[in-house]
Amino acid sequence: MDSITTYHGATIQHGEHSQRIYLMKLGKADIHTLPGDLLQLARDKGYSKIFCKLPAGQAMQMLSAGYKREALIPGYYRGEEDAWLLGLFLDEKRAQESHPVEVEASLELAQQRALNLALGKAELKRAMIAPLAADIRLTACTPEVCVEMAAVYKEVFASYPFPIHDPAYLRDTMASHIFYMGVRHEDRLIALASAEMDLDARAVEMTDFATLPDWRGSSLARHLLHALEAAMPERGIKTAYTIARAVSPGMNITFAQEGYSYTGRLVSNTQISGGIESMNVWVKRL
Repeated sequence: MDSITTYHGATIQHGEHSQRIYLMKLGKADIHTLPGDLLQLARDKGYSKIFCKLPAGQAMQMLSAGYKREALIPGYYRGEEDAWLLGLFLDEKRAQESHPVEVEASLELAQQRALNLALGKAELKRAMIAPLAADIRLTACTPEVCVEMAAVYKEVFASYPFPIHDPAYLRDTMASHIFYMGVRHEDRLIALASAEMDLDARAVEMTDFATLPDWRGSSLARHLLHALEAAMPERGIKTAYTIARAVSPGMNITFAQEGYSYTGRLVSNTQISGGIESMNVWVKRL
């Protein structure tokens, strides 16, 4: 599993799992020397990509070092400054989209569904969310259910960029900055999602959506997303975004229909469900 650490004052995630470095927060790092430092670390470890999230005003230094902007999150920093998502490939093979037809088809389908909904066409009826049945309920997750949560994540994801298969990780993040919601059918946990909050920036990543196979197609992800969004204003959150698997239509459709805007694709970025995949970025102002 990739590890999160402080490197020259910055917060990064890196490891063999995703074969990359992810600059999560600049922190106290020197933006002038950091590009060279990250490149050296990537070469030393044999990684094939460096991925960065930075304020737009600090991105020029990375662009000068050969990075390309792959996506952006408008208003990420307190609703005032955009975050740029930048990538640098150390292996040209990784820079090529491995499923170009599939990812474009997934995006086009999501955007068409959202357009049909906005125009009030026949898609509108299908897009409406049916109320949850009487024996199904939404619930905020607590430390007592972390073992059960980890079991759901293990069943849904063969691999994942963060250790959500580990109950200890779920407890730790629950206590610090991640708000988890679940769906229960009677006494069984059948779906999960989380809001990973950057409280300083007042932004949140809607992530970790998982529905057990027997319950897919029941719009549980949309119910979870609504519940997570409803919990954010009281926490001062201004901007929500997600990073969704580009090849899979389901979550892209969900976010498109819920008013999120597509802002770019992170090519060959994330180890998830057994392989390194491209990810679409969707953003919404709350």
